Amino acid sequence: MLGAGDRGAARARWLGTGLLGLFLLPVSLSLEVSVGKANTIYAVNSTEILLPCTFSSCFGFRDLGFWWSYNGSDTFKILINGTVKNEKSDPRVHLKNDDRITLAGSTKEKMNNISILLKDVDFSDTGKYTCYVKNPKEKDLQHHATIFLQVVDKLEEVDNTVTVIILAVVGGVIGLLIFILLLKKLITFILKKTQEKKKECLVSSSGNDNTENGLPGSKAEEKPPTKV
Repeated sequence: MLGAGDRGAARARWLGTGLLGLFLLPVSLSLEVSVGKANTIYAVNSTEILLPCTFSSCFGFRDLGFWWSYNGSDTFKILINGTVKNEKSDPRVHLKNDDRITLAGSTKEKMNNISILLKDVDFSDTGKYTCYVKNPKEKDLQHHATIFLQVVDKLEEVDNTVTVIILAVVGGVIGLLIFILLLKKLITFILKKTQEKKKECLVSSSGNDNTENGLPGSKAEEKPPTKV
């Protein structure tokens, strides 16, 4: 069994590890790299394709380094690398191993975009493209994101018949509900006006009856004055 001293030391180690984890957690979550929601993008042979990449950092950045790598079926190479001095500077390319590649991003106006444009794609360009970012301001913290490029003869046409039918049905139902609401309001308005007219008729009819019957408040025929 552990003695009191051993238990105290174990508790101190556990507490120290927990505090260290809490201290490192914001750092590990600060720098993020994204290549968009799609894991795979398609490009037609002999066309060009934009490979997206953006980054963000809660602590800002200074002399940030970035690079793109290509990992094909039997090839791995660095395509491009560069740096970004600060939030007000555009990315600067230092090395480019493929003349078909152009840096298409900008960090101005907080875009933090380091996307690349690959021109005249070929079937051999099919593979994984990884965007790396390293931030010296965060103790050289590094993150990356990967996207898969598939080069094809032609893009397959997507059959949107089912989607169109669903949208048409939903639109028809919404239109019917709107029509019913408008019709309900119209009927309510007509009934209200009809009831108001009935009330006016009843009041007018009641006045006429009183006049004919010589009741108080009526306009009965006045008697001639009595002669003395």
